[in-house]
Amino acid sequence: TGARMADLSQQMADAASRDPELVTVMVGANDACRSSTRAMTPVAGFRADFEEALRTLRATAPKAQVYVASVPNLKRLWEQGRGNPLGKEVWKLGICPSMLGDADDLGEAAEHRRDQVEDRVVAYNKVLKEVCATDRRCRFDGNAVYDYRFDTDQLSHWDWFHPSRDGQARLASIAYRTVTAAGPVA
Repeated sequence: TGARMADLSQQMADAASRDPELVTVMVGANDACRSSTRAMTPVAGFRADFEEALRTLRATAPKAQVYVASVPNLKRLWEQGRGNPLGKEVWKLGICPSMLGDADDLGEAAEHRRDQVEDRVVAYNKVLKEVCATDRRCRFDGNAVYDYRFDTDQLSHWDWFHPSRDGQARLASIAYRTVTAAGPVA
């Protein structure tokens, strides 16, 4: 639905009301996927909103386990999808314009814009790791989603942005490995 980190606190309240044993968090791509790099969620705000979301969960569900997936590598998404003419046409409808806009533009300004988005995603993942580490029942995936070397088979051929069925299965496998690991993932 385009949810961003600012929306997570309400989502956590909704989840907590169901007395969960495990809450899965995958948020952040929409904070970077904005109309421009200036419109991306600032890192400090991202951190504050994530801290607030965990506090919200803990107020009602203090024993719930939390799995936090890293933000996917959006630059890899652009690299993989830009070779597909249909995908590029779909992206023109406004899907993640900060990264995917003008997909064929390899000029300095476009590369700089994509690098800014990539840097922000890396910063978001650092926040997810650090904040999660302060909660003994929170487990971050160690950047496994970010590091996953997906290709176009893992992308939905409807929007060339969200995961396909195969992509969802890969994400589920990463989540399972992280949640069932003997200890936190590095």
